[in-house]
Amino acid sequence: MPGGRLTQQERQQIALGLADGLAYAEIARRLDRPTSTVTREVMRNGGPTAYRADLAHRATERRTQRRRPTPPRGPEVLPQAYGRDADAVREYQEVFTTVMMASGMPTMMSRVLACLVITDTGSLTAAELVQRLQVSPASVSKAITFLEGQGMVRRDRDERRRERYVVDDDIMYRSMMASAQAIAHIVGIAQQGVGVLGPGTPAGARLENIARFLDFVSESTARAAEQARAVLHTKPGPSASTTEEEAGPGQAPAMSTKRE
Repeated sequence: MPGGRLTQQERQQIALGLADGLAYAEIARRLDRPTSTVTREVMRNGGPTAYRADLAHRATERRTQRRRPTPPRGPEVLPQAYGRDADAVREYQEVFTTVMMASGMPTMMSRVLACLVITDTGSLTAAELVQRLQVSPASVSKAITFLEGQGMVRRDRDERRRERYVVDDDIMYRSMMASAQAIAHIVGIAQQGVGVLGPGTPAGARLENIARFLDFVSESTARAAEQARAVLHTKPGPSASTTEEEAGPGQAPAMSTKRE
Protein backbone atom coordinates (compact mmCIF):
# COMPACT_ATOMS: atom_id res chain seq x y z
CA MET A 1 0.00 0.00 0.00
CA PRO A 2 1.53 3.35 -0.98
CA GLY A 3 2.30 5.90 1.70
CA GLY A 4 3.16 9.57 1.81
CA ARG A 5 1.16 12.52 0.54
CA LEU A 6 -1.42 12.19 -2.19
CA THR A 7 -0.21 13.10 -5.65
CA GLN A 8 -2.01 15.49 -7.97
CA GLN A 9 -2.99 12.55 -10.16
CA GLU A 10 -4.50 10.74 -7.17
CA ARG A 11 -6.46 13.85 -6.28
CA GLN A 12 -7.81 13.99 -9.82
CA GLN A 13 -8.90 10.37 -9.47
CA ILE A 14 -10.65 11.25 -6.22
CA ALA A 15 -12.49 14.11 -7.96
CA LEU A 16 -13.55 11.79 -10.78
CA GLY A 17 -14.72 9.17 -8.30
CA LEU A 18 -16.82 11.73 -6.42
CA ALA A 19 -18.32 12.93 -9.71
CA ASP A 20 -19.29 9.33 -10.48
CA GLY A 21 -20.96 8.99 -7.08
CA LEU A 22 -18.48 6.43 -5.74
CA ALA A 23 -18.19 5.82 -2.00
CA TYR A 24 -14.98 6.80 -0.22
CA ALA A 25 -14.14 3.14 0.33
CA GLU A 26 -14.36 2.37 -3.39
CA ILE A 27 -12.23 5.39 -4.33
CA ALA A 28 -9.67 4.35 -1.73
CA ARG A 29 -9.64 0.79 -3.06
CA ARG A 30 -8.91 2.02 -6.58
CA LEU A 31 -6.06 4.18 -5.27
CA ASP A 32 -4.81 1.44 -2.94
CA ARG A 33 -5.06 3.92 -0.07
CA PRO A 34 -6.76 3.70 3.36
CA THR A 35 -10.37 4.89 3.33
CA SER A 36 -9.51 7.35 6.09
CA THR A 37 -6.94 9.04 3.82
CA VAL A 38 -9.54 9.70 1.13
CA THR A 39 -12.17 10.76 3.66
CA ARG A 40 -9.85 13.28 5.34
CA GLU A 41 -8.68 14.61 1.97
CA VAL A 42 -12.22 15.29 0.79
CA MET A 43 -13.55 16.76 4.05
CA ARG A 44 -10.45 18.95 4.44
CA ASN A 45 -10.96 20.42 0.97
CA GLY A 46 -14.57 21.40 0.60
CA GLY A 47 -16.47 18.14 1.06
CA PRO A 48 -17.85 15.76 -1.59
CA THR A 49 -19.83 18.43 -3.47
CA ALA A 50 -17.13 21.12 -3.58
CA TYR A 51 -13.93 19.10 -3.84
CA ARG A 52 -11.55 20.29 -6.60
CA ALA A 53 -8.32 18.39 -7.25
CA ASP A 54 -6.23 21.41 -8.32
CA LEU A 55 -7.38 23.57 -5.39
CA ALA A 56 -6.82 20.73 -2.93
CA HIS A 57 -3.31 20.15 -4.26
CA ARG A 58 -2.36 23.83 -3.98
CA ALA A 59 -3.85 24.08 -0.49
CA THR A 60 -1.78 21.09 0.62
CA GLU A 61 1.38 22.64 -0.79
CA ARG A 62 0.69 25.90 1.07
CA ARG A 63 0.11 24.03 4.34
CA THR A 64 3.34 22.11 3.83
CA GLN A 65 5.32 25.31 3.25
CA ARG A 66 3.90 26.92 6.38
CA ARG A 67 4.77 24.01 8.63
CA ARG A 68 7.85 24.28 10.76
CA PRO A 69 10.02 21.20 11.15
CA THR A 70 8.94 19.79 14.51
CA PRO A 71 9.10 16.32 15.99
CA PRO A 72 6.12 14.22 14.94
CA ARG A 73 3.31 14.54 17.44
CA GLY A 74 0.02 12.73 17.24
CA PRO A 75 -2.45 10.66 19.23
CA GLU A 76 -0.70 8.25 21.54
CA VAL A 77 -0.65 4.64 20.43
CA LEU A 78 -1.81 2.57 23.40
CA PRO A 79 -1.68 -1.19 23.92
CA GLN A 80 -4.85 -2.80 22.59
CA ALA A 81 -7.05 -5.30 24.42
CA TYR A 82 -8.78 -8.33 22.91
CA GLY A 83 -6.01 -8.79 20.35
CA ARG A 84 -7.04 -5.71 18.37
CA ASP A 85 -4.81 -4.31 15.66
CA ALA A 86 -3.55 -0.92 16.91
CA ASP A 87 -3.25 0.52 13.39
CA ALA A 88 -6.76 -0.60 12.48
CA VAL A 89 -8.15 0.96 15.68
CA ARG A 90 -6.34 4.25 15.01
CA GLU A 91 -7.58 4.34 11.41
CA TYR A 92 -11.14 3.61 12.53
CA GLN A 93 -10.92 6.41 15.10
CA GLU A 94 -9.91 8.82 12.32
CA VAL A 95 -12.78 7.66 10.12
CA PHE A 96 -15.28 8.03 12.99
CA THR A 97 -13.94 11.52 13.68
CA THR A 98 -14.24 12.55 10.03
CA VAL A 99 -17.80 11.28 9.75
CA MET A 100 -18.80 13.26 12.85
CA MET A 101 -17.21 16.34 11.29
CA ALA A 102 -19.15 15.74 8.07
CA SER A 103 -22.37 15.69 10.12
CA GLY A 104 -21.60 19.21 11.34
CA MET A 105 -19.78 18.57 14.62
CA PRO A 106 -16.65 20.72 15.16
CA THR A 107 -13.25 19.03 14.80
CA MET A 108 -12.14 18.88 18.43
CA MET A 109 -15.57 17.77 19.63
CA SER A 110 -15.52 14.99 17.02
CA ARG A 111 -12.06 13.85 18.13
CA VAL A 112 -13.01 13.75 21.82
CA LEU A 113 -16.26 11.87 21.11
CA ALA A 114 -14.47 9.32 18.93
CA CYS A 115 -11.81 8.79 21.60
CA LEU A 116 -14.47 8.13 24.24
CA VAL A 117 -16.67 5.91 22.08
CA ILE A 118 -13.91 3.44 21.16
CA THR A 119 -12.81 2.86 24.77
CA ASP A 120 -14.18 -0.29 26.40
CA THR A 121 -14.95 1.58 29.64
CA GLY A 122 -16.65 4.43 27.79
CA SER A 123 -15.03 6.92 30.15
CA LEU A 124 -11.81 8.92 30.39
CA THR A 125 -10.46 11.73 32.55
CA ALA A 126 -9.41 15.07 31.14
CA ALA A 127 -5.75 14.12 31.62
CA GLU A 128 -6.27 10.87 29.70
CA LEU A 129 -7.94 12.70 26.82
CA VAL A 130 -5.09 15.22 26.73
CA GLN A 131 -2.57 12.40 26.63
CA ARG A 132 -4.34 10.35 23.99
CA LEU A 133 -5.19 13.23 21.66
CA GLN A 134 -2.08 15.33 22.35
CA VAL A 135 -4.12 18.52 22.79
CA SER A 136 -4.41 21.18 25.48
CA PRO A 137 -6.62 20.81 28.58
CA ALA A 138 -8.54 23.89 27.44
CA SER A 139 -9.41 22.19 24.15
CA VAL A 140 -10.70 19.13 25.98
CA SER A 141 -12.73 21.26 28.40
CA LYS A 142 -14.37 23.19 25.55
CA ALA A 143 -15.17 19.99 23.66
CA ILE A 144 -16.70 18.33 26.74
CA THR A 145 -18.88 21.36 27.42
CA PHE A 146 -20.20 21.21 23.86
CA LEU A 147 -20.82 17.45 23.92
CA GLU A 148 -22.50 17.66 27.32
CA GLY A 149 -24.84 20.30 25.93
CA GLN A 150 -25.73 17.91 23.10
CA GLY A 151 -26.55 15.16 25.59
CA MET A 152 -23.74 12.97 24.25
CA VAL A 153 -21.43 12.99 27.30
CA ARG A 154 -22.03 13.09 31.03
CA ARG A 155 -19.70 13.82 33.94
CA ASP A 156 -18.99 11.36 36.73
CA ARG A 157 -16.56 10.87 39.63
CA ASP A 158 -14.41 7.80 40.17
CA GLU A 159 -13.26 6.34 43.49
CA ARG A 160 -10.38 8.85 43.57
CA ARG A 161 -12.83 11.75 43.13
CA ARG A 162 -11.44 12.49 39.70
CA GLU A 163 -13.93 13.85 37.19
CA ARG A 164 -14.52 11.44 34.33
CA TYR A 165 -16.33 12.01 31.06
CA VAL A 166 -18.64 9.17 30.13
CA VAL A 167 -20.46 7.87 27.07
CA ASP A 168 -22.76 4.95 27.77
CA ASP A 169 -25.47 2.87 26.11
CA ASP A 170 -27.90 5.80 26.18
CA ILE A 171 -25.63 8.18 24.27
CA MET A 172 -27.69 8.08 21.07
CA TYR A 173 -30.99 8.17 22.96
CA ARG A 174 -29.98 11.33 24.83
CA SER A 175 -28.62 12.86 21.63
CA MET A 176 -31.89 12.22 19.78
CA MET A 177 -33.95 13.62 22.67
CA ALA A 178 -31.75 16.73 22.77
CA SER A 179 -32.27 17.11 19.02
CA ALA A 180 -36.05 16.77 19.45
CA GLN A 181 -36.00 19.45 22.14
CA ALA A 182 -33.94 21.78 19.95
CA ILE A 183 -36.41 21.32 17.09
CA ALA A 184 -39.31 21.97 19.47
CA HIS A 185 -37.66 25.26 20.42
CA ILE A 186 -37.55 26.27 16.73
CA VAL A 187 -41.25 25.38 16.49
CA GLY A 188 -42.00 27.88 19.25
CA ILE A 189 -39.97 30.60 17.54
CA ALA A 190 -41.72 29.95 14.21
CA GLN A 191 -45.12 30.14 15.88
CA GLN A 192 -44.10 33.41 17.49
CA GLY A 193 -43.23 34.72 14.04
CA VAL A 194 -46.72 33.89 12.78
CA GLY A 195 -48.16 36.21 15.41
CA VAL A 196 -45.73 38.98 14.55
CA LEU A 197 -46.06 38.79 10.74
CA GLY A 198 -49.72 37.84 10.61
CA PRO A 199 -51.24 34.42 9.83
CA GLY A 200 -52.80 35.67 6.61
CA THR A 201 -49.56 36.98 5.10
CA PRO A 202 -47.18 34.98 2.84
CA ALA A 203 -44.39 35.19 5.41
CA GLY A 204 -46.75 34.23 8.23
CA ALA A 205 -48.09 31.27 6.27
CA ARG A 206 -44.55 30.12 5.53
CA LEU A 207 -43.64 30.18 9.21
CA GLU A 208 -46.86 28.39 10.12
CA ASN A 209 -46.02 25.58 7.69
CA ILE A 210 -42.48 25.39 9.08
CA ALA A 211 -43.87 25.16 12.62
CA ARG A 212 -46.31 22.38 11.68
CA PHE A 213 -43.61 20.41 9.86
CA LEU A 214 -41.02 20.70 12.61
CA ASP A 215 -43.58 19.98 15.32
CA PHE A 216 -44.35 16.67 13.59
CA VAL A 217 -40.62 15.91 13.21
CA SER A 218 -39.91 16.73 16.86
CA GLU A 219 -42.73 14.56 18.19
CA SER A 220 -41.87 11.71 15.82
CA THR A 221 -38.19 11.85 16.78
CA ALA A 222 -38.93 11.75 20.51
CA ARG A 223 -41.49 8.97 20.12
CA ALA A 224 -39.17 6.86 17.95
CA ALA A 225 -36.29 7.35 20.39
CA GLU A 226 -38.45 6.19 23.30
CA GLN A 227 -39.68 3.15 21.38
CA ALA A 228 -36.20 2.15 20.22
CA ARG A 229 -34.39 2.81 23.50
CA ALA A 230 -34.51 -0.86 24.48
CA VAL A 231 -32.32 -1.69 21.47
CA LEU A 232 -29.44 0.15 23.13
CA HIS A 233 -29.63 -2.29 26.05
CA THR A 234 -30.20 -5.48 24.06
CA LYS A 235 -28.01 -8.36 25.17
CA PRO A 236 -27.59 -11.64 23.29
CA GLY A 237 -29.69 -14.41 24.78
CA PRO A 238 -30.85 -17.91 23.87
CA SER A 239 -33.61 -16.48 21.69
CA ALA A 240 -31.20 -14.17 19.85
CA SER A 241 -29.93 -17.10 17.81
CA THR A 242 -33.26 -17.41 16.06
CA THR A 243 -32.74 -16.71 12.37
CA GLU A 244 -35.15 -15.12 9.96
CA GLU A 245 -35.75 -18.53 8.42
CA GLU A 246 -36.66 -19.99 11.84
CA ALA A 247 -38.84 -17.02 12.70
CA GLY A 248 -40.84 -17.40 9.49
CA PRO A 249 -41.80 -14.91 6.77
CA GLY A 250 -42.51 -11.42 8.02
CA GLN A 251 -41.33 -12.14 11.57
CA ALA A 252 -38.24 -10.55 13.12
CA PRO A 253 -35.76 -12.66 15.14
CA ALA A 254 -36.41 -12.45 18.87
CA MET A 255 -34.14 -10.29 21.03
CA SER A 256 -33.54 -10.06 24.73
CA THR A 257 -34.14 -6.52 26.00
CA LYS A 258 -33.05 -7.01 29.57
CA ARG A 259 -31.63 -3.80 31.02
CA GLU A 260 -28.17 -3.91 32.56
